[in-house]
Amino acid sequence: MAQFVDWDLAAATAGALSKSGPAVSYEEATQVVAQLRELTDEAAGHVAAYTGLTAQVEAAPVRIVDRKDWAAVNIVGLKEVIIPLVTRLSGDKQPGAVADAIGSRVTGVQAGTVLAYLSGRVLGQYEVFSTEPGQLLLNAPNIVEVERKIGADPRDFRLWVCLHEVTHRTQFTAVPWMRGYFLGEVQAFVDASQSGEHILERLRRGVATLSDALRDPESRSSVIDIVQTPAQKAVLDRLTALMTLLEGHAEFVMDGVGPEVIPSVESIRAKFNQRRESGNPLEKAIRRLLGIEVKMRQYAEGHKFVHGVVERVGMAGFNKIFSSPLTLPRLDELGDPDAWVARVHGPVGLAT
Repeated sequence: MAQFVDWDLAAATAGALSKSGPAVSYEEATQVVAQLRELTDEAAGHVAAYTGLTAQVEAAPVRIVDRKDWAAVNIVGLKEVIIPLVTRLSGDKQPGAVADAIGSRVTGVQAGTVLAYLSGRVLGQYEVFSTEPGQLLLNAPNIVEVERKIGADPRDFRLWVCLHEVTHRTQFTAVPWMRGYFLGEVQAFVDASQSGEHILERLRRGVATLSDALRDPESRSSVIDIVQTPAQKAVLDRLTALMTLLEGHAEFVMDGVGPEVIPSVESIRAKFNQRRESGNPLEKAIRRLLGIEVKMRQYAEGHKFVHGVVERVGMAGFNKIFSSPLTLPRLDELGDPDAWVARVHGPVGLAT
């Protein structure tokens, strides 16, 4: 099978292009790592008490990473998705050895460029592709850099970030079927792909588009439009609904717990939201192409949906959403909490 990405080159490129982190002494770096581990444990208690969700599997300890490590972990995860996809799309067709080598190296550099950009922005992540049941990553340099930029109290800001990311870990470890369902939908997306060399070329153009955005902030292309086939739209709608729910739930929990345990939470939220919305035209173009703009909308739309459901049926009633894939919200229900409540709880639930 043709190698779509030179993964070693992608890792090397991401490491070489990643921005250097904020200046910290060895002692300070050690303190940051230790405190993030401590606050992760504290956040776990708060999240469990607030949501009523308890992990059903053994969760691995939090992994504190730098930007290079974050990129390396995500390359492992990407390989789990991309290799089966390319195998399906390429079939038995084999390009020439030279074309294969050149193409994979070009795509490797482009993928590494994208990961380098993201590695300088992501604060935390629950990564589900590379290990079971997944692993919680906290990007220490980015957390320190952002807390300094917005003038936040370090402990308050770190706990605030931990609340969000631990909620994601809880979603995947307290709901036994969640990881399998998510990976199954990703596989369904792959299975809905068309075969043929022209689709592989579309994928290459998708990666190139992201990389080229660094030089062309006026681009209006969408990477989803480039790689998506009509057969994949239904799967993508389900994935969008799921991710909007998970992001909105994490935002709802961190805002619900925050006022009780983080004295400066209102200031942090206001400054952080302002940071999310700001950015020069180049930054905004890259965020749109990488799907970060979509993710930002998911925060707001998902938070509004979760708040609406909890307001109607309480937290225990909301948790019925995790009963099975059939009780997850449909895409059109995200803007209509009453519709979800009526479908899952029935008229009695809606009346309360």
